[in-house]
Amino acid sequence: MTDTTSPPGGVHLRGYELTVLLLLGLAYGFAYFDRMAMTFLGPYVQVEMGLSNEQLGWLGSGLSLTWALGAYFVGRWSDLIGKRKPFLLAALVIFSFASVMSGLAWSFGSLLASRIVMGAAEGPFLPICLAIMVAASAESRKGLNAGVVQNVFGSIIGTALAPIVLVWIAETWDWRVAFYVSGIPGLILAVLIWRFIKEPEAPPQPAETAPVQRPSFGALLAREGREVRSLMATRNIALCSLVSIFGVGTVVVGSIFMPLYLGGPRGIEPATWAGMMSVLGFSPAVGAVAAGLLSEKVGRKPALVLFCALFAIAPATLLWVDGSPTLLAAMMFASWMGLGSFPLFMGVIPAETLGRLRAATAMGAVVAVGEIFGGFALPPITGRLADNFSLDVALYVQMVLGLLAALAALFVAETNPRITGRSAIA
Repeated sequence: MTDTTSPPGGVHLRGYELTVLLLLGLAYGFAYFDRMAMTFLGPYVQVEMGLSNEQLGWLGSGLSLTWALGAYFVGRWSDLIGKRKPFLLAALVIFSFASVMSGLAWSFGSLLASRIVMGAAEGPFLPICLAIMVAASAESRKGLNAGVVQNVFGSIIGTALAPIVLVWIAETWDWRVAFYVSGIPGLILAVLIWRFIKEPEAPPQPAETAPVQRPSFGALLAREGREVRSLMATRNIALCSLVSIFGVGTVVVGSIFMPLYLGGPRGIEPATWAGMMSVLGFSPAVGAVAAGLLSEKVGRKPALVLFCALFAIAPATLLWVDGSPTLLAAMMFASWMGLGSFPLFMGVIPAETLGRLRAATAMGAVVAVGEIFGGFALPPITGRLADNFSLDVALYVQMVLGLLAALAALFVAETNPRITGRSAIA
């Protein structure tokens, strides 16, 4: 029988920590691979289905909306019952099948429906992964491990490997086959996680002083409303949510429209821009390690501000730099290191602000706000502007969002216990 208890007494066994890091990293990497598949297959889908830029935006925003709702409500559910692993396994299976359904789509509506289901499954995936990773990590490696899970594996698999593999499959066979292939790894990893990752030990719960009664639906809604207000009344959670809006917005808008801009106004061949995007995919991995280490040395806030500001470089480069694909790729590489900020404002800072007991709820709320207002609302609006004017407008939107993320990060309060002098949160 598989042991489902975490290491006793809060002892972090290095071997187990590395196992969790590897499996959760791979799982999130292929989850991001599935999400980013539409980014790299978008030009092929657009031609075959005759989609507008606005419709491509809706495919991204529909996934972002359900990603946001799933991140908060399933993360909240996970906190309430004190379980992580069952939600992780269910998410892996569902989004893998949703990827296959994307390949079977026969219209814009059916394709949108498959992306909506995928978003609902993948939304809680990152908060729960980070909650498990933080629980399994030694105190001095929490920031670094969170960055590795989200950005090293996520970027290498989801944005470096994905364009090469998916564009090659689309060119060799068909974009539908590419969607089928992208669903396979998640099913394999579900088996490995079920076998090797343990359910984290639940933090102590307050003692019950009265019999527990099942609340009504209205009472549940009122309670969740109070929980959201409580979270947003916390300065760091509100500010991290604001950074999330701008950060998610700049990444989602850039992910949708940069490949279209490279193949359109820039006139770069598919194999070349796929290679550029592949090189770009390694950048968040470098950014994750650099931001994680910097946040441990000088604090979460300076690292967050610096890495958010990097987002503005990529759109500025494509708009104003007249250079070779190699030069453009190098500038975009430096810019996409900004994704190293995501583990900080989505995971580490919320967790250090509120503690383990509400960690997944806090992380889920930050992800949800970012996905709803940045990932859901902005892409179709940007697509409509691009249809009415030009794709240049999409890059200007992307650049401004990156600068606003850095501005909001300036007001975040430092949470690194080594910097603030506070004792570490249990």
